This record gives sequence, structure tokens and C-alpha cells, in this order.
Amino acid sequence: MYPGQQQGAPGGAIAITTKYFWLAFLMGLFKPEISFNGHIVAKAWGRTVVPVPAGQHHVHVHVPYLIPSRIGSADLGVTVQPGETVELEYKAPTIAFLGGALGSPPQKFPGMVATWIMLGVALFIILCACGGSLISIASSGSTSP
Repeated sequence: MYPGQQQGAPGGAIAITTKYFWLAFLMGLFKPEISFNGHIVAKAWGRTVVPVPAGQHHVHVHVPYLIPSRIGSADLGVTVQPGETVELEYKAPTIAFLGGALGSPPQKFPGMVATWIMLGVALFIILCACGGSLISIASSGSTSP
């Protein structure tokens, strides 16, 4: 239960699963803040189930970070029927300045295309640098007749 919820009122639950992309492993050091109707209900990666009264709820998730101080902000309005558990999924962005993805599962990691492009460019530069070094070493070590 979170603050403002009436005891004994018929309700349901909101189950939210929070995830980050495996290459952004430093995100594991920062716990996402999950809030319902302005009240923080959890600070954890993984699945969290919170009992709520039936009705409309505002769900907000973000990850407290260094610079910027909040990344991946996402908001969603959710209607919960009595006895119902609404499943939600939040995925943190792969690039700090993007918003997060919040909604019914499955969600996609925001910024994945740009992340793969940047990784490909970095790999290409590394291969060119290493390949150029190997070619120069091989050509300087060979003797001509």
C-alpha cells in the first residue's frame, strides 16, 4: 500500500518490471524510482507489485543519475479494476538524454539503433587501427630479393 490508499477499499495491483540494457551495466548502480500518483512506492530493478485501490492512477518512473540528475523519465495513466493486476514494463534508455519506455510488455529500449551504430563505428575504427598496424609490421618485417 502507498500513502493515500484507504484500508479495506476494493482494489487491485500494479506490477511493474524495470530493466536496463546489459551494456549499460553501470545503470545497476542507480535504482529507478517508481511513483504512483506522486508517491514513491519502490526503488529497485526487477519486478515490483504494489496493491492499489481500483480506479485511475498516474505511474511515473525515472532513474536518478549523475549528469543529468534524472534520466529515462516515463509517465503513464493506468486504470485498475477491482481484483485486477495490471502488468507494466519499464525499459531505461540506452542513451542518457532520452526518455524511458513504459507500457504493457514488451517494451523496446529507447536509443537501441543509435547505440548499435555507435558500437559499429567504434569497432570499425579499432579494426582499422589494428589492421593498419599489423600491415605495417608485416611489410616492414619482410625482405625483398
